[in-house]
Amino acid sequence: MLTVLHWSVAMAQPPCSVEQYYLGVDVGTASVRVALVTRTGLVRATAEEPIRIWEPSPGHYVQSSDDIWEQCCRAIRKVTQAVEKGQIRGIGFDATCSLVALDAHFEPVAVNRDGIQDHNIVMWMDHRASEQAARITATGHSVLRRMGGTMFLEMQPPKLLWLKENLRETCWDRAAHFMDLPDFLSWKATGSLVRSLCTLVCKWTYCPQDGWDSSFWTAIGLEDLLADNYAKIGQLTCCPGTPLGAGLTLQAAADTHLEAGTAVAASLVDAHAGGLGVIGADVKGFRLPCEDRPMTSRMALICGTSSCHMGISQKPLYVPGVWGPYFSAMVPGLWLNEGGQSATGKLIDHMVEGHTAFAQLQALADESGEGVYSYLNKHLETMAGGSGCLAQLSTNLHIWPDFHGNRSPLADPTLRGMVVGLTLSRTLDDLALLYLATLQAIALGTRHILQTMEEAGYDISTLFLCGGLSKNTLFVQTHADVTGLPIVLPCQKEAVLVGAAILGAYASHDYASIQDAMEKMAKVGKVIWPNPELKSFYRRKYKVFLQLADHQRAYASLMRN
Repeated sequence: MLTVLHWSVAMAQPPCSVEQYYLGVDVGTASVRVALVTRTGLVRATAEEPIRIWEPSPGHYVQSSDDIWEQCCRAIRKVTQAVEKGQIRGIGFDATCSLVALDAHFEPVAVNRDGIQDHNIVMWMDHRASEQAARITATGHSVLRRMGGTMFLEMQPPKLLWLKENLRETCWDRAAHFMDLPDFLSWKATGSLVRSLCTLVCKWTYCPQDGWDSSFWTAIGLEDLLADNYAKIGQLTCCPGTPLGAGLTLQAAADTHLEAGTAVAASLVDAHAGGLGVIGADVKGFRLPCEDRPMTSRMALICGTSSCHMGISQKPLYVPGVWGPYFSAMVPGLWLNEGGQSATGKLIDHMVEGHTAFAQLQALADESGEGVYSYLNKHLETMAGGSGCLAQLSTNLHIWPDFHGNRSPLADPTLRGMVVGLTLSRTLDDLALLYLATLQAIALGTRHILQTMEEAGYDISTLFLCGGLSKNTLFVQTHADVTGLPIVLPCQKEAVLVGAAILGAYASHDYASIQDAMEKMAKVGKVIWPNPELKSFYRRKYKVFLQLADHQRAYASLMRN
């Protein structure tokens, strides 16, 4: 397979007096968001449109590529309505790692037994292929080494195997193209079938140096994908940010109301766009330990419903239970390792909303005009009595947070959650303590991932956070205290959209490299420092956390046997 790294011709520059913009397009689980971003990384305008989700069977989640493209175009038209077409220099897409099926005419192919052709996307959170994922892991194939040793449900091979085994005639035989959703978007915009290394390397087992491994696809029963030099899953690849084709096609330009030929970049998975939007920021003047050190001393933590922990390195580092190393999957020329927690924001919601005192909490929060979590944070401060020992309120309460399995560093989706230290209390104070212990458990999970990565050769000195949970001050401070590392929050709240726009800026040739665009467009907003007085407390808390891990693994093994 040929890997294409550089091509296209620079766009004509508009007059210097006219402000230039880039579009960052983010396709999340339930909505499309688009940002109009300046050359210096300021977000001038945003627009959001909902996208539809269907659940035709328990655990089966599907979407429509036609619906998603239509909503992308609608949001783009809204966010650009006040500027001239020629001011838009480039477009970058990111999206969830969902699987799109198209036929030879690039029309949708149904991915469920209901046969509705428009329902042609197997979503990232679809769990239909759990048995196939376990079988792939059991092969012990060498490609799994780059995935922490385990094939996860988020990745595409188990989904493809399920389609072959369950929808052979109606989907597998009819489909001529299987694409990751980010690659579908760039193809729809440009007509180029070149795939991003981000998607193929991180979710499809592709290796930039060696190409596809035919022995892997044969071993798992998908040898028919080898036909026509892997035409169904991608023959050409390029680094994220590479300009694709001749830019926007005439049809895409008509759909978006933009100029044909506008630069379009090779895309990213959504979490990686968040990493791109924070990790390369210029930190001069903030007295951070990563200043004057390479970018490899930084970790990006994208925290929302779930969380991703992204570290980059100059050479390949193999970390048990952590995905990677992936070459040029986020920052061209550097290796990426990606840890993660399967449920973080989702876990916090579960613990709080499932408590018997939640109705009381909701009423009090509404009365105060605050959100539930802002109210809880203040309630904990009141419980601590201004002593500054808020964290130690949970001394006798411990949580193992893997209610949805462990992604990193244990890489065991069968693990389940645990709470130790419960009493018969059902008060608001009890709910607040459970909430605090949950935040601490998630942060201890981050520390566990960090420790595992450091043992493999990483030297992380600063964390860069973005995502919904980064807006929760107690969540952020707890991560700083538990890890002992300073935390950088971005100036722009929409770091994922800025990351996507960085791709568009590079594709337009307005910046010489992705790294250059990152430094100029990603901005430091605030630095949160760890409280040194809590170091010994969290050292003890972490020891208990690791003991809970041992108990959970022993219990899971006992139940399996």
